This record gives sequence, C-alpha cells and structure tokens, in this order.
Amino acid sequence: MTLLLAPVVLPLATAAICVLLRKNRGFQRPINLLSCLALAYVGLLLLTLVEEQGVQSVQLSGWSAPFGISLVADRLAATMIMLTGIVASLVVVFGFSDLSFGEEKNGHPVFVQALLTGVCGAFLAGDIFNLYVWFEVMLIASFGLLVVGGLKPQIDGAVKYVGLNLIATTAMLAGIGLLFGATGTLNMADLHGKLLGNMSEPGVLAAASLLLFAFAAKSAMFPLYFWLPAAYHTPSHTTSILFAALLTKVGVYTLIRVFTLVFDVQHPLLQTLLVGSGVATLTLGIFGAMTETIARRVLAYLVMVSIGIMTLGIAVGTPAAIAGTTLYLMQTLIVTAALFMAVGCVAHLAKTENLPEMGGLWRSHPLMGALFVIIMLGVAGIPPTSGFWPKILLIEALADAQRWGLVLAVVIGSLATLYAVMRLFSAAFWQDVNTDETPNLDLFRFAPVLILTVLVVGFGLFAQGLVDTAKASSVNLMNPSVYVEQVLGGSK
Repeated sequence: MTLLLAPVVLPLATAAICVLLRKNRGFQRPINLLSCLALAYVGLLLLTLVEEQGVQSVQLSGWSAPFGISLVADRLAATMIMLTGIVASLVVVFGFSDLSFGEEKNGHPVFVQALLTGVCGAFLAGDIFNLYVWFEVMLIASFGLLVVGGLKPQIDGAVKYVGLNLIATTAMLAGIGLLFGATGTLNMADLHGKLLGNMSEPGVLAAASLLLFAFAAKSAMFPLYFWLPAAYHTPSHTTSILFAALLTKVGVYTLIRVFTLVFDVQHPLLQTLLVGSGVATLTLGIFGAMTETIARRVLAYLVMVSIGIMTLGIAVGTPAAIAGTTLYLMQTLIVTAALFMAVGCVAHLAKTENLPEMGGLWRSHPLMGALFVIIMLGVAGIPPTSGFWPKILLIEALADAQRWGLVLAVVIGSLATLYAVMRLFSAAFWQDVNTDETPNLDLFRFAPVLILTVLVVGFGLFAQGLVDTAKASSVNLMNPSVYVEQVLGGSK
C-alpha cells in the first residue's frame, strides 16, 4: 500500500515543503531534485514489484472496490512513473541555469511537484472520476508554470491553453455523467465487465465520444491541437521540456488505458474517429514543422506528429499495434525531453529561437552539435537510437492488419520529422549567419542533455527490456482479466 501511494504523496509533500522554502534557493533546489530522484526510484521499485507479483492495487477511503478510490499499478503505469522521475530529475537540473530567481521565488518548483502529483495520479487512477481529478491537478499546475514568469506572451499562451482545457473538462464531466447513468459505476475494472457486449448503446457511445474528445484535447490531437503551438514556446525552456515530455503523453496513456480496458477501441465509430484524428494530427504536424521558423514551435508540431502516429496505433487496436504504441510512448518521454533540452541549449548559445538568425554553432560547439545529431536520429526513428524499435513494431503491426495507408502515413511522418530536425540542425549549426561570440554551456545545461542522449542510444542498443515490457503491457491491456480480478477481488 505504501509503495502505491508514494508516487502521489512524495511530490505532493515536496510541493508543500517548497512553498515554505520558496525564497530560499539553497534549500529548495536540492529538495526538489532529491524528490524527483526518489520518484524515479519508487517507480523502479514499483515496476520490480509488479514484475514479481503481478498487478498491484489499493483501495482508499475505507470503501472496497468498485465504490472506493482505487490506485492500480501494472507494468505500463510503473514504467511511466519511473521514466517520469528520470526526466523530471534532469529537467530540474537544467532549470538550475535556465530559470531566473524570480521564477523560482514565484513558485516554479512548487508547480513542478504539483504537476508530477497529477501525472503520477493519472497513471495510477483506477476509476474515471479520479482520473478527471488528477487532470484538474495537472491543469492548475500547468497554468501556474505558464504564467510564473509574468510576461505577456506567457499569459496569452496560458489563456489559450486553459480555455481549451476547460472545454475538454466540460466534455469529460458530461461523458462521466453519461457513463455513470448507463452503468452505475465509474471504476474502470468494473466498467470492463458491465460494458462487454453493450458498446452499441447510444448512452455508452456518447460517453465514449465525449471522453475521446477530452483525451484528444489533453493529447493535442486534431481538431483540439491549437493550444500546443500557441503555448509551448512562451514559458521558460524548463517548463517547455516538462510539458512536451509529460502532458501530451498522459493524454495518450489515458487513451490507451480507457479505450482498451473500458471501451472497445475496435468499435467502428471509435476506430473511425481515431484514424481520422490521427491522420489529421500527423498531417498538420508535418506541415507546421516544415514551415515554422521559431524553434520551439517547430518542436511543438513535431510533438503532434508523434501523437498522430501513436493515435493510429491505438486505432488499429491489435495486440501488436498496442505493443508498438506503448513502446513508442515509453521512449518518447526520453527523446522528446532530449530534443527540447537540446534546443534550449541552442537558443542559449545563439541568443535567439528564430531559425534565420541562428548559425555558426558547429565551429564553436561541435560536441553540442554531435549530441544534437544523435537526438535528431532518435526523434526520426533512425537506428541505433530508441526511436527505431517502436516505429518498426508499429509498421509491422499496421502491415499485419492490412492497413497500408496507415503504414504510408507513419513512414511519411518519420521522413518529414527527419527533414524538420535536419532543418533545425542546419539553421543552428551550419548556416553562417550568427557571427556574435557565443556563451559557454555550463554543466547544469550540458550534463542533462548528455545523459538523455546516452539514454536515447542506450535504449536503442539495449532495447530488449523496454520491448519486453511493452509486449507484456500489451497482453495485459488487451486481456485485462488479471487487472480486473486484482482490483475487484484484491481490495485491501
């Protein structure tokens, strides 16, 4: 029980401590970092426990399932918590140089820990209403992170972000209400049994469509993607890295969880909506990434490309496609954080994020250029990086399902991604425009990028562990009898 609560309690308690120490950098920084490292360790312990003993669950509030508050950890949830802790630790270190004293004093570490509380709560949520609660925790923390700098563009981006998310929240509450009215329960394990064979009921389909709308907004899927390119380039680079690595990935995680455990993703209506949204998201992301001239807006559109590819994997809904999607989800936390962090370093060196004004960094910072190339290969899915294996698994799964159009979409998305990141690299390192003397990269900026680059290559060269975890997760997601039995029959 204690281990299942730790991913939520640990960052929540750290947020409270950081409130008290918000004016004292000397204490706030190490506490913030140690908490993120502890979260990664807790995730590792939880993953080990799940692999040894199976799905873990705990019922809170003194009520047994399906009436109490259920926290559930399987391989996918535990892996995501561990990777979240790793990424958050490196982002916190990066922030030691990137953040101003004012941003830290105004509560940036507090909001980071609050965001991690919501993220981990969403990964562990065993019922849909509590999933909504954790989404609201993330929304509040995200708004704080967007406006903590106090600049006008940040506030403008935050308003767009929160406005669309409030619409998504309304849709999610409506879907939850319809689902409860149709089944009398919101526990996902209980819903699995009650919805078997009942997916064609109008109330159930309406609830599924509304929840899909809400999760699409969280994931920045078409037609609800506007907030992502509007908001990601406005805050500090530290905040952008956190958002890119975690927020949209939580949306994809909930799509996988809810539309395998609760709803039948292969229902014709849901499959059509997911395929259409995935292709549109992928297409818009490609065009945006190939035409934008502001570095972080290019990256925001590249995030959309990856979201579109994962959505197509979810839409096909075969065990192989879900395995490829979960592997993509796991590794994209690392590679997305690496790319945004590398661009943060480039923007610091070039003193601009405008691509036509960059240039000349290869001569002054060749090592940073070499790391950028490796990360670039990881984003595009070129071997021997971590991005290669999920693309292979997804393409094989789509081909086995005879979805050749979707295979073509994934291949085009990958090639367009490679072109977009090569365009970024060329602007920053090759073009001879910026002749100003560039600053040095301090250890706090350079070390996290180096570590993430090593992980991108390491997960590519030694991918078997993550591949096995993804395949085992896929089996459990598509055949959730163990999950259901542990939640409904394993109440503590």
